[in-house]
Parts: sequence; structure tokens; C-alpha cells
Amino acid sequence: MRRVVVIGGGWSGCAAALAAKKAGAEVTLLEKTDLLLGLGNVGGIMRNNGRYTAAEENIALGASELFSVTDRLSRHVNIDFPGHRHASLYDVIKIEPEVRRLLRESGIDVRLTSRAVDVSILRVAADENEKRNGTSEKRGIRAIESITLADGEVIEGDVFVECTGSTGPMGNCLAYGNGCSMCILRCPAFGPRVSISEKAGGSDIMGTRVDGSFGAFSGSGKLVKESLSQEIQQMLNERGVAVIPLPKEQVKKDKLDIKVCQQYALDEFAENIVLLDTGHAKIMTPFFPLEKLREVPGFEDARYADPYAGGKGNSIRYLSVAERDDNLKVNGVLNLFCGGEKSGLFVGHTEAISTGSLAGHNAARYIAGAGLLKIPRILAIGDIIAFARERSLEKDGLMTRYTFAGSTYFDRMKTLGLYSTDPDEIAQRVESQGLSGIYNKRFL
Repeated sequence: MRRVVVIGGGWSGCAAALAAKKAGAEVTLLEKTDLLLGLGNVGGIMRNNGRYTAAEENIALGASELFSVTDRLSRHVNIDFPGHRHASLYDVIKIEPEVRRLLRESGIDVRLTSRAVDVSILRVAADENEKRNGTSEKRGIRAIESITLADGEVIEGDVFVECTGSTGPMGNCLAYGNGCSMCILRCPAFGPRVSISEKAGGSDIMGTRVDGSFGAFSGSGKLVKESLSQEIQQMLNERGVAVIPLPKEQVKKDKLDIKVCQQYALDEFAENIVLLDTGHAKIMTPFFPLEKLREVPGFEDARYADPYAGGKGNSIRYLSVAERDDNLKVNGVLNLFCGGEKSGLFVGHTEAISTGSLAGHNAARYIAGAGLLKIPRILAIGDIIAFARERSLEKDGLMTRYTFAGSTYFDRMKTLGLYSTDPDEIAQRVESQGLSGIYNKRFL
């Protein structure tokens, strides 16, 4: 069969599917909703700060396709906003159909409204493990034989890549947040996320906040741009960014601690309303009561596009992270890899594409009996994957989020000399490791 089954069609799952397909596998991509990209449909920020470096590393490694789409659909390029430089903002309204066409034209079997709910497990003896994976494993290790969908259909495969994210089901947003905010993931309509790594017998990690509670609020929402004043609309259309000072009585700096996106946990984001033009007006706050928002000049008629209850709350993330190695293979499951937020306390589309690409590539290597690829730490992608795993073993590491765009990891990038905005320099670094175009190599 030589089939790779990818569970979850966000940025990470799409990247995994493309990487596995280019390596020669037959690929089935399962997505529980009727849209690919998940949070990518409300995101839009690329190439800011160290994400520029990571994007160019991916391109040099051979994972250029998704970056070509986001670059082509960028409404604004090389813009600055508080704490961030040289960002690109892609159009969240146009992005999903383009990516869907790309995957299907690449020969990937994209299965929408196909929610994975269970797995069938095999026990594999040590000698077979060594033969297939080149490692010494304990006898009786688990392997996945098939995935069961909510409608009862069984999907068989040789290797599986979980990219289901870390948000949902609704009960988690109720227990750890302000309830269901009716976000783009639409759990009430399409059903809850199910952890494949847990179904396969693993135990997931949960991220924590400073106060010890679990998870973190998604860091932004979307306002209908046409609901804002003409002046704000003009700023967004022309500059891509609008920074509107808040009245002193509305400044709430304690909200910075609850955000998942710690790269935006700067005073400027508490003292101002920061808007970015991604087709809608992206408001850089986890939530903002609509009644209070409409008291701010220019926002008198403001309306949320996503989440619909963005005045009350936002989705809660980092409640389901798999334990894995630096090849992105899930611990204790012979043929399960992971990417995106499932693979660590990562923030952002670039981070999702980076991990998804490696997971999908290694899935194909696994089928071929080739050694698994570990990205060296001389590259930012390899370093963040290893660093996030190492830090997940420490208590305070579960309170940290890892992104090329800011906070702890961007500081580390600069300290290690990994941050660069020179594509030639970045390509040479990849070439020095013998990895130029590695994701384009066929193994099957």
C-alpha cells in the first residue's frame, strides 16, 4: 500500500501531506471540517521576525509550495507593527481554496468532513521494529493499523501523521476558558477533536499558564473591516496596520498573561488596539467585550467575524501535545508522527509548516526503511524542535510558547546567530548540511 494517512488538515497537516507525497507515498488527508487550514483561516501573519529565516530554511530544504501560496496572496509585505518587523499578511479569505487546489493537483486524496475518532492497534515484536525503523525497541511496542472515522469508515495505512492541533473539544474551552466562542474550528458543527496519540496508548502533555491553570487563549480575532470607520479602513488598506490608542480606563495589562501568542504580550498590545489587514481586520487581543470596543472612536459599529463570541472569549489551546522525539515520531508508537501544535507548544503557521513538513517526510522515509531525518541545530527549524522538546521536560517549560516570531525563542535565535533575512546566507547554511532540496527527494 505504502500509504501515509495524515489526520488534521491545518497548515501542519497540509505540509505533511505535501512532503509525504513528494517523497513518493500515497497520501490520504483527513480533515474533520469542510475547510482546510484550520486556524490559518483566521491567522495571516508570515515572515515576521525569525519567521523570515524559518520560511527561507523551509524553501531551501525543498518545502516551498505553501510559502509560495502565502507570498502570492499577501495583501501587504515588509510591514512593521509593535515588536515585529518585515511581516507579510496573507489574505485569509482567499487562502483556503488555493491550498485545497494545490493539494488535490498534487495527487493527495483530501477527505473533508472526515473526523477520526479511534485507532486499531497492533503489537510489533522487537526484531520487526529494528528491521523497519533501524532502532532497538522494546518488545510489544504499539503500531497503528487503521483509523476509524465518526461514520464508521475504516482508513488503513502504513504510517500515520497526527496534526490535529491542541484546541477543543467544547468542554475544554468551558473548563479552561470562557466557554465555546464559536471559532473557526466549529466543534458544535463538525464534532470534537480526538487525540490519536492518546487513542494509540500515549499520554499527552498540557501547557500551563503562569497561574498554573491549563491551556492559553488564542491571541486574536477578526473584525468585519467594513464595520470600522472609513479612516481605520483606509489605514488598513494603505498601510496594512492600524494602532489605535485605548482610553486609560480600558487598558488591561493582565490580559497579556493569558495569551497563547507571547510574542504579542507587549505593553503596546494592552495600551492600544492593534489591527492588521488580512482581508478582515485582525484584532490582536484574545477577546474584547463588544460593548466596550464600541466605545472606542472608530469602532462604534464594530462586529466580530471570528470568533463570533469574540467579545466574550476565544478558543483554548495547548491541551493535547504528544510526547515525541526530534524526528517528530510519537514516543511508544512505531508508525505515528506528529506536527504543528500536536508536536509542541509552538505558535504560528510557519512553525506548523516546519514541523509538518519534517513529519510527513519522515513518514515516507519510515515506509521506505530509510533512516529518519533530524534537522541539525545549526538551522533554526532543527533547534526549535529540539529546544521545545527539551523544555517540555521542565515544569516552567510548559508555561513557555515557542515561536520564531518573538519571546523566548526569537531571543535564542539572535543569541545563537540563527536569525537572518538574507536568503542566500540561509540557503548556504542549509547547503552546508547537505540538505538542499532534501524534501524533494523520492524514497518510494
